[in-house]
Amino acid sequence: MDDLSRMEPDQALAGKRILQRILADYSGPVAIYLWNGEHVTGDATAPCRLEIRHPAAMRQMLLHQAIVPLGEAYLAGDLVVEGNMEALFDLVEYLRRYKAKWSDRVSILNQALHLPTHGQGSIPEIARAGRALHRNSSEAIARHYDVSNDFYRLWLDPEMVYSCAYFRDTEQGLAEAQEDKLDYICRKLHLRPGQSLLDIGCGWGALAIWATHHYGVQTHGITLSNKQYEYAKERIQREGLEQQVTIELRDYRDLPDDTHYDRVVSVGMFEHIGIANFPCYFKTVSRVLKPDGLFLNHGITNDTGWQRTSITRFVNRYVFPDGELTRISAVCSAMEDAGFAIVDVESLRRHYVLTLRRWIERLETQREEAVKLVGNSAYLLWRLYMAGSAYYFEQGSLDIYQVLAGHRYQPLPTPLRRTDLYL
Repeated sequence: MDDLSRMEPDQALAGKRILQRILADYSGPVAIYLWNGEHVTGDATAPCRLEIRHPAAMRQMLLHQAIVPLGEAYLAGDLVVEGNMEALFDLVEYLRRYKAKWSDRVSILNQALHLPTHGQGSIPEIARAGRALHRNSSEAIARHYDVSNDFYRLWLDPEMVYSCAYFRDTEQGLAEAQEDKLDYICRKLHLRPGQSLLDIGCGWGALAIWATHHYGVQTHGITLSNKQYEYAKERIQREGLEQQVTIELRDYRDLPDDTHYDRVVSVGMFEHIGIANFPCYFKTVSRVLKPDGLFLNHGITNDTGWQRTSITRFVNRYVFPDGELTRISAVCSAMEDAGFAIVDVESLRRHYVLTLRRWIERLETQREEAVKLVGNSAYLLWRLYMAGSAYYFEQGSLDIYQVLAGHRYQPLPTPLRRTDLYL
């Protein structure tokens, strides 16, 4: 007999009673099954199926009332999610809002004590690695971005763009939408041949190379990721762009004082800076940007400002060790404090929903190969975080903005209207 079949029948009964009490008012898109195969709640045809493979996962969730043990149980295999992963977060939000009556709380806790303390799965290596790291440090960046270039290649577009695409409509393919995003940024910056462009957090080099190929600029990209640096350097050499594109392993705080650029762009790096470091970041950009230059900052925001919640704790422990989000109003205020005049602000929230769903679909299709490259725990983690991100972008608590700015009290090299962006 296996471990599941030897479990005491009263554990299954306790689990069933707990779920039926907590989820009495739940009518969302998740069907829940116990470790004995019993269907407890939710429509059997629901788009998402949650299997509780071990009762310890339920005990941890109930006694600690936190998302972290729930996520760890998923990574360890004590919870299995099939179908639409994004729909799972409808249940997560229900549980976050759930407030039990005192009598119900006592009953639930008493039932939970019948469940075992430890699950059958072990905490995976990717979870054991979680600990506090300095914001925007090479170690923090490596934790997420240096996992494997081949892994990212499985589900990103051919340009290897790891930020939201720019969709013409909901049917447009990911590759074309990412090219449209790269070109959209170049048009916002009003790039012209011979100009110099600094790309802070250049990733695998897609934007730097695109801007040089299509707009004739001299591009300097900097990154803290060794694997991204190696990939970008190899691509630049392969395409014969060594004279036009330079990629460095460099912290933005170490940019030389005597270096200046016509344009500065940062896409998908801003979230790693840390709110306390906004003054340093924006002052550095202001210092290296020429008086008549333009700066575009592309980054994720939230609707509350930075808060330590169960979800942010999980994300910081397992996904982005140095990730920190705040409101767009705080971002704009910090830019203005650094001497910038804001020219244009645009939300791309709906575009990120579409992008994340494309990534998840591609990742799930390539599951077998992804597991070979990075292991099952890493595959599960990326699937979980991208599905959760898609849910919260769709819901609206997450957003992403492109903010275009120039120096205050300086002429702005932009037309009177935005018409040129849509030609």
